[in-house]
Amino acid sequence: MTTIEAFRSSVSAAAPPADLGPALEALWWLKHGDWDRAHKCVQGHEGEADCDWVHAHLHRQEGDMSNAQYWYRRAAKPVSGVSLQDEWSEIVTTMLTRK
Repeated sequence: MTTIEAFRSSVSAAAPPADLGPALEALWWLKHGDWDRAHKCVQGHEGEADCDWVHAHLHRQEGDMSNAQYWYRRAAKPVSGVSLQDEWSEIVTTMLTRK
């Protein structure tokens, strides 16, 4: 999978594509409407920059900004000031272009 459009389309399936790493899988579950499952994907990979970035996004979405700020620092990313939807797209696009 190389485009955000293909990634978004895949969310209509029952399960994420098998070739996603934990950070993209978490973003897939989040778009699929399962915040808890998304959180579990990244929780098991603390210390991996991509997972820490997604972890920050998840806590920002939850409204827990102090926790989100912690994860942004761990990911070496600035706290996002864009909409949650725009940040989700930015994270997905960044990760897909590295694959």
